[in-house]
Amino acid sequence: MLSVIRVHLPSDIPIVGCELTPYVLLRRPDTNATTDDVPESAPLDGHFLRYKWFTGLSSLIYVPHDLALIIGMGPDIDNCSTMFSFLCICSVCNDRLSDNTRRTFKDYLVVEWYRIQSDRKVAICSVHPSEQATLQCLGCVKAKIPVAKSYHCSPKCFSDAWQHHRVLHDRAASAINENGNEEEELFGRFNSSGSGVINTSLSGSASSASLTNGSTPLYPAAVTQRSGGETWFEVGRSKTYTPSADDIGHVLKFECVVVDAETKLPVGHSNTLLTSRVIPAPSPTPRRLISVSGLDAMAPLDSDGRLSSSGTFTVLSYNILSDVYATNDTYGYCPSWALSWPYRRQNLLREIVGYRADIVCLQEVQSDHYEEFFAPELDKHGYQALYKRKTNEVYNVNTHTIDGCATFFRRDRFSHVKKYEVEFNKAAQSLTDALVPSAQRKTALNRLVKDNVALIVVLEAKFSNQGADNPGKRQLLCVANTHINVHQDLKDVKLWQVLTLLKGLEKIAASADIPMLVCGDFNSVPGSAPHSLLAMGKVDQLHPDLVVDPLGILRPHSKLTHQLPLVSAYSSFARVGVGLGSDQQRRRMDATTNEPLFTNCTRDFIGTLDYIFYTADSLTVESLLELLDEESLRKDTALPSPEWSSDHIALLAEFRCKPRPRR
Repeated sequence: MLSVIRVHLPSDIPIVGCELTPYVLLRRPDTNATTDDVPESAPLDGHFLRYKWFTGLSSLIYVPHDLALIIGMGPDIDNCSTMFSFLCICSVCNDRLSDNTRRTFKDYLVVEWYRIQSDRKVAICSVHPSEQATLQCLGCVKAKIPVAKSYHCSPKCFSDAWQHHRVLHDRAASAINENGNEEEELFGRFNSSGSGVINTSLSGSASSASLTNGSTPLYPAAVTQRSGGETWFEVGRSKTYTPSADDIGHVLKFECVVVDAETKLPVGHSNTLLTSRVIPAPSPTPRRLISVSGLDAMAPLDSDGRLSSSGTFTVLSYNILSDVYATNDTYGYCPSWALSWPYRRQNLLREIVGYRADIVCLQEVQSDHYEEFFAPELDKHGYQALYKRKTNEVYNVNTHTIDGCATFFRRDRFSHVKKYEVEFNKAAQSLTDALVPSAQRKTALNRLVKDNVALIVVLEAKFSNQGADNPGKRQLLCVANTHINVHQDLKDVKLWQVLTLLKGLEKIAASADIPMLVCGDFNSVPGSAPHSLLAMGKVDQLHPDLVVDPLGILRPHSKLTHQLPLVSAYSSFARVGVGLGSDQQRRRMDATTNEPLFTNCTRDFIGTLDYIFYTADSLTVESLLELLDEESLRKDTALPSPEWSSDHIALLAEFRCKPRPRR
């Protein structure tokens, strides 16, 4: 007989917009366990499963905390008839004491999701979204900053977040000053120590009927509340459920039961899950484009999310952190719900789409995530997609979870001309066949074969900044997207992979007069041999990285050169004139290397690994996406965090094609 063994959620903290998919373990009639559904179209031994949402009323009894400590999970509660059909929750700590709800439904396996409607209104902390707010910043309210940003869970939370929080006030004040100087009236009561006027009227028992999240009430008014308790009401009828803004602050309940399809009677007992309160998805602080062309100090994104200019285009490079690498062991400081893929994928998509880049280069994109999520979702936003999965000679795992490089471009801005795929494994085979004695080839391949790849795409622009001298001239663009090997003890392999990629790009450059972009995660810090090769066109023969070369693949060192006039886009911050935005960004740059202080920030490492290089003879940098400061990230220990869903930060540059002389 078909039965449900157990159900659980990967994370019991539901987030708005992130699909909840319970794990349902079934026992088949042959006693084997399975997680597969048994639909009505394919019954199993006279039974099938059907997921159903229905209207159901349930009550939530809040037990005084001292009583809850006494009764705990004891048999008295379970045997108490007055508690039958009720959920008992401690009114202070919200611990679930007992669930004796048993229901009989008809026909099939019935899945029920409920939202609890409570008399108690709940506001969520803007810094720690899993915590209820206990105070509100009045400066935010008066400045008409989105109300969700004004809540904090404690005075310490508010104080610790002040340096980051005050940016909201500064921006609001700037907007106000355009229409009249009201800054002193709104913000003058905040002193230099960071303390401010705050509203501490919010508490765990707050019941203000006007409490809202933005313009949307936290609690829908259509639900009739029951005296002395709360009301459960139906919100969906499928195995999965995606919380909406109306669910914020509510507890959700999931129930499933197996029913014999022939007799229409339930089989076994119902299985119930109770979640924590739904929290809003944290909204990352918007990052602005900073002009480096000397036109505007600050260049806000337009309604399309980018600077509008017929002759410019934007390029985004972002290592999004593959789900297979996002483990609790590695990133234990990140809340499990914020590390879960259902949450991260939505947060990453919001961020990527928000930049509205013309070209998007992503690294660490799992093949299943590319096919099932990123390609179809970005297609909805006008992007065409190209993908190159890593080879799997070293890590012979499920091919669906192998990551790779994905390049997207806006169909209204570019068209696809040609695609090249670089497999460093194949290049390693050719290298060892040519240079390594046969007796040493196995050892050499073990060192060189690491499954890394690069994706090179040639695009044709559908816009033009060519003048009358070049009417109708095609504007081509070559974009390379790569992820270089991560192992720090394989410095020779990193450098060889970068050199192999550059030699391939040189061949393309020799066949066409074409601007080039080289984007990706190079797993190489500024000043390393790979970075020197990219930025300087050569590697000093005395560079310490060259000491590590057991196979002799880097000799003679004179061959470690290329002829592409590559420049790191973010080095433009070091060359730009004085300005509000540029001064701040320079403080986030390394004055020695002219690169960002970091693009990767974890608990154990902080440094720059990601770059956007461009050919300076054919492209100029107009604007750059502002860098993040370490202090704001460290409030969540490191990356990833609830706010930022990768351990890397996104880089974005706006370019303009230089007019090319006729040949």
